[in-house]
Amino acid sequence: MIPLDARHSDSHGSSYVDRSRADAPEPAIRRHSIGRHLLYRGDCLSVMKRLAPQSVDVVVTSPPYNIGLLYNTYSDRRKEEEYLDWMTSVAQGIKRVLRPDGSFFLNITGSSTMPWLPFELIVRLRSLFRLQNHIAWVKSITVGENSVGHFKPVNSARFLHRNHEHIFHLTQSGAVPLKRLAVGVPYKDKSNIARRGHALDLRCRGDSWFIPYDTVQAKAQKFDHPGTFPIALPRMCVRLHGVSSPVVLDPFMGTGTTLLAAEEEGGRGIGIDLDGSYVGIARNRLHAALRNP
Repeated sequence: MIPLDARHSDSHGSSYVDRSRADAPEPAIRRHSIGRHLLYRGDCLSVMKRLAPQSVDVVVTSPPYNIGLLYNTYSDRRKEEEYLDWMTSVAQGIKRVLRPDGSFFLNITGSSTMPWLPFELIVRLRSLFRLQNHIAWVKSITVGENSVGHFKPVNSARFLHRNHEHIFHLTQSGAVPLKRLAVGVPYKDKSNIARRGHALDLRCRGDSWFIPYDTVQAKAQKFDHPGTFPIALPRMCVRLHGVSSPVVLDPFMGTGTTLLAAEEEGGRGIGIDLDGSYVGIARNRLHAALRNP
């Protein structure tokens, strides 16, 4: 069942309140139920305290990267130590609600001028989790003379195009069994199937996932959100974890892509975001998905 608040028994969301600002008090938490899913408007640190301990199977999330993206209500330029302390607190909240055999998929990246930040964060999290897998999300690639995916222009003679981001697969034991073939790919050499005794024409995809963005012509097609990911990314994370009817949490829900993935994979989604406009978009997207399965 979906974990309820204690009182009641995509990503790049904005789920943080800067309480150092006198004009930015924490907003009241609002909860919305859509089908089997729950959406919360509020600070993720406060909302996760309402969720039952060890009640979530999979966490898939893409927090703010702290590289200056433009959100509606969140400042994405904070002092590095402040950002790392905050993200460590978020990870502590996730650990409390995550089942002992759960998976936490953390999508994050740096920038050309701030390349160390993802690694600084993952080192911080060593005291809380084991890094079971490090997946490279490849957004665009060139093989030979053929290019696939969108190459975002880089206005610099110093830096190369940034074609990938990190997906850190964190668990509490480092030994959580996965359904690797649920995201597997067919063998190129079909003789490997019989020669190696495989029952299916599938092999492990590996830790490089090519998932390009759909081509868009305007920001509105990305719901005016600066950091969405393709729905294939959270779907593959949920499939890889391999639990039937999983409870899937995204504490930085943004416009709700992880919840849509949970719906498509037969799971139950819990999404949290501070920004009421993003929560509204997520609600509309989820309603539309339920009307047109």
